[in-house]
This record gives sequence, structure tokens and C-alpha cells, in this order.
Amino acid sequence: MRLRKLWWTWALAAAMGLLCLSRPAWGAGKDDSPLQDRIEQLERQMAELKKEAASPTPAAAPAAPKEPPARKSVWSNLDVQLYGYVKGDAAYDSSRTAPGNFVLYVDSEATRNNDNEFNLTANQTRLGLNIAGPASETMKASGKIEFDFYGNFASENKAKIQMRHAFLNLVWPKADLALLAGQTSDVVSPLVPTTLNYTVLWDAGNIGYRRPQIRLTKGLRLGEKASMKFEGALARTIGRMAPADPTLTESGEDEGFATVQGRVSMTFPFFGPKPTTVGFSGHKGREEYDLDATGSNADFDSWSVCLDVTQPLFKWLTLRGELFTGEDLDSYFGGIGQGVNTTTLEEVASKGGWIAASLGPWSQWAFNVGFGVDDVDAGDVAAGARTLNSSVFGNVLYSWNKHAQMGVELSRWNTHYRGPGDADDMRAQVSFIYTF
Repeated sequence: MRLRKLWWTWALAAAMGLLCLSRPAWGAGKDDSPLQDRIEQLERQMAELKKEAASPTPAAAPAAPKEPPARKSVWSNLDVQLYGYVKGDAAYDSSRTAPGNFVLYVDSEATRNNDNEFNLTANQTRLGLNIAGPASETMKASGKIEFDFYGNFASENKAKIQMRHAFLNLVWPKADLALLAGQTSDVVSPLVPTTLNYTVLWDAGNIGYRRPQIRLTKGLRLGEKASMKFEGALARTIGRMAPADPTLTESGEDEGFATVQGRVSMTFPFFGPKPTTVGFSGHKGREEYDLDATGSNADFDSWSVCLDVTQPLFKWLTLRGELFTGEDLDSYFGGIGQGVNTTTLEEVASKGGWIAASLGPWSQWAFNVGFGVDDVDAGDVAAGARTLNSSVFGNVLYSWNKHAQMGVELSRWNTHYRGPGDADDMRAQVSFIYTF
């Protein structure tokens, strides 16, 4: 740059010299002011160029940064959405309950008479991922992964992860057909009441849990406002280990075949602002129970028949409820956690149900009340075992904003035993919830 400026300086000087030499002598008498003005202008330009050439060369402008190479999303090349909530629970119980942070039933007062307790936990905090795509003209694919922190055998301040859902779902919209593979909620008894207590009346009238399965769902339109849905699944049979030899095969696996689950439901206008849904469901499975290391075994049938109803009455009031009957339902949270009498080698039969009402929301307030009961055949269980478990609850939820809530729940639990030990508990629970 400096050399180029010097070159132009000397070029201008040479041009001026030539102009001076080329002026004829006879021109002295003629008016030559334009030429003189031109010479003076060139002299000024040369002086400016000399000054600029003598000044320090400015630093070169930094080169423009290169565009970074395109990188893949930190999540995936699919649409991945994070969801969940943070939940802190504080609860007081007037009697000892099982397991404590939440209630399934009340411990026998034959050994623990009105032994109150207090629990504080964040284990119900939940995280999940909804995964969408890819999609074609005929099929849509999606998936879900969800977990909380109620994994077994961990100290209270060192919670373990528990897998809730992990499945892929393929949908053919034109055929109203879907195929699901992985772990998710049971086909049977699909409804749950809205409770702050983690276990939504499990072991107190509400059966159904989560397990690995392969499920096929088919929808059928019955006009503009009515439809039917058919669901069938092959599900993992969750059994137990033989007490005589815990190294033997788990009894659900040992049967050699999966549990069959099915449900048929109908949605139709009946009464209220939204359609009514009525469903009939059930399951049939078997466990092979190894009695000892010699190869002798016993088979236990697990089955259920269920009815579920969702009935909106008004915009602000919806009723939901279920009824069930069956045997060997401990892995479905029926029979108050008792599936097989290992002394008599007989299945434990039980029946029950629940009903709940959701009211609101009104502005920032919502309310829920309900009742559930699980009635076990007392002749199927040993002395000291649970024969009846019931709960009545009511809660109120207040929303500070779209994401932050506070809830208060009062519930009364009553558990009967075969023999002495009937127990009851009054539970007061406060929850703080932040959803995202």
C-alpha cells in the first residue's frame, strides 16, 4: 500500500514537470490562469499524498470470521420435547403407613398402635421426552421416555431413577390403527383419580400399572359423534421368586407365555357438554411357581374383568370411576398387594372399585374428591393378612401461574386384617409443583 502511494506521488511530480517544460515562450503574453490553477491543484494533491505516504500504515482489518460448519442438534435430528414437573411433598400421618412417603395401606395396629409419622420427599419429580417423527404420507412414528425417582432400595436423599414409560408408537391415520412396543400403562383399567398421593388409590380400589408390552389399537367410527376402540396387548407377566430357592426362575417368565390384555370402549354423546366413554377390559395370564429344586411346581392363574366410565356432567364437573374383580392381582395393585397364598398355594381373589369427581377449574382453583375400596376374600389369605382397604380423599389445587401450583389433600385410610390389628390413618399432605 505504501509503495503504491509513493508511485502515484512521483508520477504526479513527473507530470507537473512535463507540463512546465511543454509551455511555449510565446504563451507568456497570453492569459494562462486556468493552467496555473491546474498546476496548483496538482501540487496540493501531491502534498497530501506525500503526507499520507509518510504516515504509519494502519493495521490491517481483521478477517471476517468463517461460518462454523453446520452441526446437528444436541438432541436429535427429530423433534424432541422435554416435559415434566418438580414436586415437593410434605405429609403427616396419624398412624404408620406402607411405605410412608405415600400410602398404600395402614400397618396393623396389633404391633403399631397410633404410631404417627412425618415424611418429606421430592421423589415424585418427573422427567420425560416426547419424540416425534419421522412421518410419511401413510404412517407417523413417535416415542416416549419418562421416569421419576421412586426406584427401590435407596436412601431418602439418594433417590434412584425408576422407568415409567419407554416405548415407540407407529400410527396409520387413514386406517385408524396403531402399534406400540415398549413399556407403558396397562390396557386394563386405564383411568386414574386426581390425587396428590403418589399411588392414585392403588391397593384401594384402583388396579392397573405399567409393564413391557406389544399393543395393537384399532379405532372405528360410528357416525359423526360416536366411535369405538379396540385394544389388545401381549404383556410381560410380573411374577415372584420361589421362597425355597431364590435363584430359581421368576414365576412370570417361567410360564413361557405372555399375559393377554384387552379392552373395548365406546365414546358417544349421552349427557353433559362432552361425550361419555364406557370401557370393558380384562387380562388373563399364568405364573409357574417353582416349589423346590427338584422340579416340582404349581401354576397360578391371574385374571381380571374391569369396567371404566368417564361421564362429564357439566363444564365444571366430571365423574370417573372403575369396578374390578379378579385373582392374583398383586402386580396390578389389586388384592391389597397380595396375589398368592404361598402356604395354601391358592390365588387370592379380590374385588373393588373407585369413583372420583373433578370440579373446576374456577380461575386459579380446582378441586377433587373420591372414594375407593379393595375387598379381599378373607378365606384366601392367612391369619394377620389384609382383608379390606379403603380410602376417601379430597384435595384443592391453587395455581399461582401457568407453571407453579400448590395443593393440599386430606385423606382417611382404613385397613382391616384377618384377626386383630384393624387400623386407620388420617393423612394431611401439602404439595408444591412446578410443571414444564
